[in-house]
Amino acid sequence: MKSLLKLEETAMFLLGIFAFSRLDYSWWWFAGLFFLPDIGMLGYLWNSKVGAWTYNAFHHKGLAIVIFVCGLALMSAALEIAGIILFAHASFDRMLGYGLKYESGFKNTHLGNLDN
Repeated sequence: MKSLLKLEETAMFLLGIFAFSRLDYSWWWFAGLFFLPDIGMLGYLWNSKVGAWTYNAFHHKGLAIVIFVCGLALMSAALEIAGIILFAHASFDRMLGYGLKYESGFKNTHLGNLDN
């Protein structure tokens, strides 16, 4: 099952790359912004509950899609690129086995424990 999930996340990551390719931006923007969603990990400096919430907010693909669609509706390239980056980054993380976090700790994810 893990292999199937990783394959699905790989396809979504490639979809994010394709969506970015349809924008009129240099690939340097993609590379430069790609790891920005990891700023959500800073919540763990406060505690595990805040950390899980901030990490999940910056790695939620549904939120990424909403941001992208708002960008389309408002004709805001900044929102479009933000949605695409969030979507691609979250897919990339899940492709590597990093899932949304539980409040019990960073290594406890919806995809399983990172120690396993």
